[in-house]
Amino acid sequence: MDHLLYGAAYYDEYMPCDRLEKDMSMMEKAGMNVIRIAESTWSTEEPSDGIFDFSHVTRVLDAAARHGIGVIIGTPTYAVPAWLVKKYPEILAVTKNGRGIYGARQIMDITNPDYLRYAERIIRRLMEACSAHPAVIGFQLDNETKYYDTAGPGVQARFLEYLKMKFHGSCAEMNAAYGLAYWSNAVFSWEDFPDVRGTINGSLAAEFDRFRRGLVEEFLKWEASIVREYKKEDQFITHNFDFEWRGYSFGLQPVVNHRRAAEAVTVAGCDIYHPSQGKLTGAEIAFCGDLARSFKNDNYYVLETQAQGYPCWTPYPGQLRLQAYSHLAGGADAVEYWHWHSIHNSFETYWKGVLSHDLAENEVYREAEKVGQEWQKFGSHFLHLKKKNKAAILVSNDALTGLSHFPIDGTAPTQGHLGYNDVLRAIYDVFYKMNVECDFVWADDLKDSDEKNADRKAEACDEAGAEVSDIEAAPFKGRSVAEKLASYKLLIVPALYAAEECVLKRIRDYASGGGTLFATFKTGFADENIKVYPDKAPHILSEVIGAYYQEFTFPQEKDSEKWFMELLIPESGRRMLSYNNPEWKAYAAAVRNDFGKGHSFYIGCMPEEEKLKSLAAAALQAAGISKSPNVFPVIVRSGINAEGRRITWYFNYSGEEQTAVCESSGRELFSGTAIEKADEFLLPPWKLAAVIGADGIE
Repeated sequence: MDHLLYGAAYYDEYMPCDRLEKDMSMMEKAGMNVIRIAESTWSTEEPSDGIFDFSHVTRVLDAAARHGIGVIIGTPTYAVPAWLVKKYPEILAVTKNGRGIYGARQIMDITNPDYLRYAERIIRRLMEACSAHPAVIGFQLDNETKYYDTAGPGVQARFLEYLKMKFHGSCAEMNAAYGLAYWSNAVFSWEDFPDVRGTINGSLAAEFDRFRRGLVEEFLKWEASIVREYKKEDQFITHNFDFEWRGYSFGLQPVVNHRRAAEAVTVAGCDIYHPSQGKLTGAEIAFCGDLARSFKNDNYYVLETQAQGYPCWTPYPGQLRLQAYSHLAGGADAVEYWHWHSIHNSFETYWKGVLSHDLAENEVYREAEKVGQEWQKFGSHFLHLKKKNKAAILVSNDALTGLSHFPIDGTAPTQGHLGYNDVLRAIYDVFYKMNVECDFVWADDLKDSDEKNADRKAEACDEAGAEVSDIEAAPFKGRSVAEKLASYKLLIVPALYAAEECVLKRIRDYASGGGTLFATFKTGFADENIKVYPDKAPHILSEVIGAYYQEFTFPQEKDSEKWFMELLIPESGRRMLSYNNPEWKAYAAAVRNDFGKGHSFYIGCMPEEEKLKSLAAAALQAAGISKSPNVFPVIVRSGINAEGRRITWYFNYSGEEQTAVCESSGRELFSGTAIEKADEFLLPPWKLAAVIGADGIE
């Protein structure tokens, strides 16, 4: 697209009265230029088997066209109609708790042949009805797709075939890989393979999770292949990937490998929800945006974010604008609210939209209007923001899964079930508060050879029926894995609990070649099958960090550390932190080491935030990354826009006025004031500034 997209999800089907023209006029007045429709209403579009009614869709398309508003059509496959389940009850997923009961969305087996047959039919009929309409600018596949814990007979039969192929038909090979001899779980005939829902073996369970993540990739590529038959050349395909949910978007999605699943789309999309009011820090917006940008190493669309949302999220004055620009600062080219109007009944009655239940202009609408008008005026400066970050965070679905089966504090007296995302966010948030911007790199991409990445790209294109230019399966766009890693001065590796040796060797080679490694506890402990490596921990990386450990424990009341403690034995590594507990004075809590041409920092615990910031600062210095003069609640983000000019954003995530230090010379866009590097300026509560430079070079 040659302009920013700004708008909301819109459901004519849910309205208590006919107000389509009024809504379109209000959107146009607010500077909104896009809506998303149709993804939630299969039962309206097909009220009974083979009877189709797309009148709600086409009338919205016609109205949107009259008002110059583009439309994203969502395929309605994530919420199945009652008549379909009545006809084919086996469509409902069988999970550990048995077969589901109809009612909620996302309750189906995405591999069920009857579901897929009917899903294909509704997609094709919808495409036939609307894909050629001039208002349609793109398509969203399904909605927040996952595998919904499906584990029925059909899924397990496919899993068994997957295992046979993986282990070349050898049960003995499988038994050895997963350690199935324990508690007599070994299987010596494929006919004896048990129902995997009951397994107590974390390795086998993790493999099942990995297999089911692949089902999501398969499903989205399948939908994309259908949509591509109808879409025009200038229409995009996207999907709204969401994140681990803890009452808001929190961490890496456990049940989808986003990097791989994003191969199905031309533009990555995401849903970002976050705390607001006094709890608004911008961290969730930045974290999820950085992830989404890294799905395809490109700009992305925020297809859902809150306008009002939960009552506890009703934004303070100024926050809606602050949030909108925060998305752009991460590289978003679109921001859409979920949703336009507050719904008057059913499950999400109190998840409020731009308009409240009275459907009239309100403070949120007026602030959204201000954003829309500013984007009409300044939007060309914010489009296609590109970043060249000096730091990257390595993330891993395998490590996440491993630590879900073996929580960090799983055998502690508190039984708090701390997992991968707790460590990931703790580390990310510290660098975020220090104004260090990061990309994300997936461990999967490190274990693939460059040849395998190229093969995967070709395979993905074949599956989706797409041109090579439509899909970027090879993550580093022509550069080798080693070259991509070497482009970062700092590689941050939080809790890489489970990893193949080849991944750990890539990390070792990165440090040896001159990079700076910043790793945490629970890294390099188990292999890709969640089997603990039987040598010095962390496996392979002990030589990199210049230390190892044999024992670990949990903090007691007199310990200032959190969560977990590895009792590090320094060799060539230098002690950076010691444990407060005098009983552990012989051990290190954190070490620093020079390795080859590079450096390493390893943290054996989760220290208090100020100590963690001190360690992070030392790593930044070793990596040659300049320290920002600004710290939270002043957050600075920057990039090069489509005009080749640097945009630097300054956000005040607090209810008090803050002093910011200019980090690049230019002109403040909203005021037109010239500003020089190192100048100080004031940021009012919940406000922002955007400085545009003459070009991309400071």
